[in-house]
Amino acid sequence: MGIERLIKIIDEYLPSEKVAIIKKAYDYAMKAHEGQLRKSGEPYLEHPLQVAVTLAELQMDTSTLAAALLHDVLENCGVPLQDILKGFGPEIGKLVDGVTKLGKISLNVPGEVIQRQNENTRNEQAENLRKMLVAMAEDLRVVFIKLADRLHNMKTLDALEPDKQLRIARETAEVYAPLAHRLGIWELKWQLEDLSFRYLEPVKYHQVAKLVASRRTQREQFIEQVKQQLIDEFEESGFKADVTGRPKHIYSIYQKIEKYAALGKDFDDIHDLLALRVLVNTISECYTALGIIHNLWHPLPEQFDDFIANPKPNGYQSLHTAVMCQGTTPLEIQIRTYQMHRIDEYGVASHWRYKEGEKTDVRFEERISWLRQLVDWHRELSGAEEFLESVKTDIFNDQVFVYTPKGEIKDLPNGATPLDFAYRVHTDLGHRCIGAKVNGRLVPFNYQLKNGDVVEIMSTKGERGPSRDWLNPVLGYVGTSHAREKIRQWFKKQERTENIERGRELLEKSMRQLGLPFSDREKLQELFKFDDLDDFYLAIGSGDITTHQIALKLAAQQQQPKITTSTPTRRPTSPVTVRGVDDLLTQLAQCCHPVPGDEIVGYITRNRGITIHRNDCQNILNEKEKDRLIPVEWGETDAMYPVQIQVEALDRVGLMRDISTIVAEEKLNIAAVSLTNHDNQTISIYFALEAANLAQLSRLLVRIEGVRGVTGAERIDQGATAKIGN
Repeated sequence: MGIERLIKIIDEYLPSEKVAIIKKAYDYAMKAHEGQLRKSGEPYLEHPLQVAVTLAELQMDTSTLAAALLHDVLENCGVPLQDILKGFGPEIGKLVDGVTKLGKISLNVPGEVIQRQNENTRNEQAENLRKMLVAMAEDLRVVFIKLADRLHNMKTLDALEPDKQLRIARETAEVYAPLAHRLGIWELKWQLEDLSFRYLEPVKYHQVAKLVASRRTQREQFIEQVKQQLIDEFEESGFKADVTGRPKHIYSIYQKIEKYAALGKDFDDIHDLLALRVLVNTISECYTALGIIHNLWHPLPEQFDDFIANPKPNGYQSLHTAVMCQGTTPLEIQIRTYQMHRIDEYGVASHWRYKEGEKTDVRFEERISWLRQLVDWHRELSGAEEFLESVKTDIFNDQVFVYTPKGEIKDLPNGATPLDFAYRVHTDLGHRCIGAKVNGRLVPFNYQLKNGDVVEIMSTKGERGPSRDWLNPVLGYVGTSHAREKIRQWFKKQERTENIERGRELLEKSMRQLGLPFSDREKLQELFKFDDLDDFYLAIGSGDITTHQIALKLAAQQQQPKITTSTPTRRPTSPVTVRGVDDLLTQLAQCCHPVPGDEIVGYITRNRGITIHRNDCQNILNEKEKDRLIPVEWGETDAMYPVQIQVEALDRVGLMRDISTIVAEEKLNIAAVSLTNHDNQTISIYFALEAANLAQLSRLLVRIEGVRGVTGAERIDQGATAKIGN
């Protein structure tokens, strides 16, 4: 296409002298890209032109549109930046330079994929994401151009190889779509989500699309009927409003289907596939419209949200209600002003329309306060892992809105706790926190805050520091990386010698709990890539490494190889691979009960195949015929393994119930329980359990130690002196 469509759009909101600048940028780009083709075979100029059209539909300002047309001329055409600065001025030149630099950044997904990559790659990706977010803080328009650029690339993704399609689609789904959501640009967000979904899950995408298409005529008829019914009701009340149907998009429908399937419901139960939108002039008219709607149709309980009184952090405002109409058909309705609707569609991008001279957008700084806060935090975050964690948990998660006792609103990521709230208010308040009340009632530190909660932090006036337990992810005391980093920083400031000794004690306790010899600590040191053992202790003592991470590392180390497929007639009884040999019968030793994560060795019996023992099993250590020991390794499996634990506690009513509840929550099976009462009102409880791996066992032991009255919990062996079968 030519420039005609772009000119038609911008003529509606830009003065003629501004349109002339856009035409000048188009002519410059056309000359620079002359003869260049994209992978799809179309002229290269089509790409920057489509990017500019997308931004014009958002009614972006002149500088952004000009920079969009010129955004590839530096890198692809060899045009010097000085030429752009000279021809178009410093503002457009800076935007073009910013987009060019972002174009060289490969984010490649700050999610689970990164966890499987090497440390250098993670550091590079984290630094790239850091650069992008800092560039956003300097001038958000750079990222608007980048989002529009990514949208057109996704629309033309068919021209690339399948592996590149998947990489770009995954990056779009995990970085760019959440970023558009956080900036409130719904119009870009839903398109990026749908396009990513199409490439990442093509079968599911087409299933949902087909399902939606099969009911389209029926839904459209229903929407038209209820829309006219509501228009008639408004007119009868002398009330003016625009009523339109609201489309649902493929990915959002898929999310609803998945959510409802987990509740045992099907596609027909999803009520907000049928939706209306009501647009009015003022906020008071929003509530008037709500009253008329609720008088016409019966509202569904617990289906009302007031995002006008409590806007989302990206600036979104609306009233949401769901009603039952025409008998038993649920219908979702959004009510908002025209201005709110524009902000919903274009988010903070709408700010630059005001910069063209309409009026001041006074709420702009409020809507990007989260971004300013991130830029402040990133200077404090010590490394790549912390920064990636911060972005994933504090920026791209859904938000909850809570109140201070004075009525101030604080937005926190979904899953945040009272400790997260305390650290968000002030670091010292977090350090000195000794308890919390939510809505006037005492709550535990791992209570997850909900919208509308009033949070009161109880603190000590004296000097006090955080507990290391707050960093343990199993206990769930903190949910934001901001709070975790503040806690880590506190421990790092403590005496090095004290932290080293504390780390050694924590490691020794953790390994004892798991039934591992402390002599294996040097293997762990190597797994965590520490050259010096004291540095390893220091990392544990200062909170950089938790005992749960140690268990996870052990489990991952032992579960990397895949199990060898066996024939149906000689199926092994345990998922263990004998190195270099397929199809050998194996069984787990009853004396030491190994589970994935343990170091293991095979023992060749005379008539029962290979018996799998832990390396530190006394029977293995005392075995004289060493030539009967062979190397083995864990494979991948969903099997459960027998393990025994011992719990020491003060005897009290409800103790067994509390421990059993935790075991059930961790999805472990209790095979047997026995107990011994002692004269000093204490009790020893012995559980025979079935666990999946060492990491699951570690998580269970940590949680049991948190039960009131429990003084210790650790793994034990059964019959350690039993003879190896021969």
